[in-house]
Amino acid sequence: MKAVKISLNSIDKVKSFCNDIAKFDAEFDLVSGRYVIDAKSIMGIFSLDISKPIELNIHAESGIDEIMATLKPYLAE
Repeated sequence: MKAVKISLNSIDKVKSFCNDIAKFDAEFDLVSGRYVIDAKSIMGIFSLDISKPIELNIHAESGIDEIMATLKPYLAE
């Protein structure tokens, strides 16, 4: 598992994020406080406070480099 912080501070960013990670077979979880939701669920993402960076857990055996390249626009600094 790999964990990164991402920023999804607009509706357009949430939509494009969901479309981008849907291409991968891996499991993605978003963790915000005590809540853990499926990152591929656009409704789940909107149930979180997206004004702050959110932790993304990536459960992938392979292809991490390709996933990280896709996630680059969403990474929080």
